[in-house]
Amino acid sequence: MVLRHSDIDDTQAPLLDHLIELRTRLMRSLFAFGIAFAVCFYYSGAIFGFLVRPLTGAFPPGQGRLIYTKLYEAFFVEVKVALFAAFFLSFPIIANQLWAFVAPGLYAKEKRAFFPFLVATPILFTMGAALAYFVVMPTAFHWFLGFEGQKGGLKLEALPGTSDYLALVMQFILAFGISFLLPVLLMLLNRAGIVSRAQLASARRYAIVGIFIIAAVATPPDVVSQLLLAVPLLLLFEGTMVLMWFTERRDAREKAAEAVAGQTSAPAE
Repeated sequence: MVLRHSDIDDTQAPLLDHLIELRTRLMRSLFAFGIAFAVCFYYSGAIFGFLVRPLTGAFPPGQGRLIYTKLYEAFFVEVKVALFAAFFLSFPIIANQLWAFVAPGLYAKEKRAFFPFLVATPILFTMGAALAYFVVMPTAFHWFLGFEGQKGGLKLEALPGTSDYLALVMQFILAFGISFLLPVLLMLLNRAGIVSRAQLASARRYAIVGIFIIAAVATPPDVVSQLLLAVPLLLLFEGTMVLMWFTERRDAREKAAEAVAGQTSAPAE
């Protein structure tokens, strides 16, 4: 079979249209990120001040200090803060562009199934980040600063650097935010037919071990932070199991109703 030049052009046209649309979506996402970065860089000092508050509360009043040992360190810390904040500020627009590119290729049923996961992702991430900021970091910082005092006749004092502190804060926020997406991952695997609730229930002991391993790797090497991440993950895992139970029962009822409808309509055909 020989393809004519016009046939080749017809097959390439949809691909070119998709590539052009993808470029447009990416440019809009980059533009939104650039605007967010400019705004966040202008307010980077205030944003970093907000991130410093858990450490400020852990120190005795008026005694805490942040230092930087390189002349350019404070500037690059503000750049990193602006990049970090700009991603979260522009994420709704980026997610909207991603959805606008993917949605036309989905059936209506697939859109209804996928859309709740798109909505749940930023909500769960924000919940994890809030837990890290308001509960975990103040608790961990109090524990870390408890090692200050006299050691061998010398004063042991915590002098955290700005870059090291920002890296620690980002580690806490990202670790808890991403870990809280566990229900989204499990539900997607369940809806895709890769994992069932019965399989997860039979592998519960391995899941518990895996959760504690993730908590140990994702958080700083202290028991307090690891437990504060592992316990919510265990609760989210069990809550996801309950949600799977409801969704699987609903799917079973829908299939039964479709089967009954098919049987009743068969004689009429």
